[in-house]
Formats: sequence, C-alpha cells, structure tokens
Amino acid sequence: MRYRLTAVLAASALLCGCGDTSAIDEIAASRVTTTQEATKSPAELAEPIRTTAPATEATTTTATISGEPVEPNGTFDVDLTTLSASMVYGQVYDMVYHPDDYLGKTVKMRGPFAYYLDEATGSEYFAVLITDATACCSQGIEFVLDGDYSYPDDYPELNSEITVIGRFNFYKEGNVPYCQLTNAQLVG
Repeated sequence: MRYRLTAVLAASALLCGCGDTSAIDEIAASRVTTTQEATKSPAELAEPIRTTAPATEATTTTATISGEPVEPNGTFDVDLTTLSASMVYGQVYDMVYHPDDYLGKTVKMRGPFAYYLDEATGSEYFAVLITDATACCSQGIEFVLDGDYSYPDDYPELNSEITVIGRFNFYKEGNVPYCQLTNAQLVG
C-alpha cells in the first residue's frame, strides 16, 4: 500500500510541476488518511473527526507605499534582470505569495509586454510576463506607469521585450493578491 501511495505521489509531482496543485494535494491527503485509517481499530474509526480551519474574509485591500520615483541608474532591492530564468521565476513566486515582504521595495524586471482590457469595467492592465526556465509556466506582474500615458500610443508592441522599474505594491480582491509596480518607468 505504501509503495502504491509513493508511486501516486511521484507521478503527481511529475505531472504537476507548475500551476495549481491543490487537487493533487487533496488526493495525497486523502490517500494518507486512508492509509492511516487502515491501521486504526474499529472503535477509533467510529470516533468523529473534528477539525478547525481559520475563518477567511473576502475583502479588498490596497497597500500604501511611497510616491517617490525610482532612479533608473540607482540600486534596486530586487533586480530580476540579473537572475537566471529559474531564479527569476522563484523570486516572482515568492513576491506573489509573500507580498508584504516586498511592499515599497524598488524592483527592476524584464520580459514580454502584455496588455489586458477588462471589458466589463473598462480597466486596462499592463504587465511584464516572467517565465520559468522551461517556459511552461509564467507569472505576470502588473505595472502602472508614472505619468499620463494612453494605450497603444505610449506603450510598446505586445510581446516585445521590455524592462520596467518601479516600487512594489499589491492589492487584494477577496483573498487573491495582485502584484504591481507603481511609479513605474519603461527603461532601456
């Protein structure tokens, strides 16, 4: 039974190298529970299982950061342009899942330019896409240029390689964090 569980977990890890693995995590947890239950006595199995999970609220929050511009030739707290593809993706993953740790830090990043128009609200979103070493997974970081710009006149072509600097900020819609660089500038 343990060999089968190990084989299932190994296959799951190979098939789900990137992306949301919550379904695999649930399957693995149920397999572990099933294995543990097989070793329990009938009296232990009859006892109710009690679990408590922390309550979550669906709120929208916005972080507040300094409005100071970022110097293009200055030093950066996080310079993604000097890291390998694997390290960049890992760093961006950490930024997305631990945004409080990066709030207000100066960031420099490079990647393909992306644009999205939310037709329901009319909001425009501009981002730099960061891919992993095998280019199978990508994560976008939104940027908000400092100044008065209009799309498409003042922006590069879609998918063109760009370098952006700015201050890291994030906002949440419900429990989902969205990262962005504010006071951003397109450089080089």
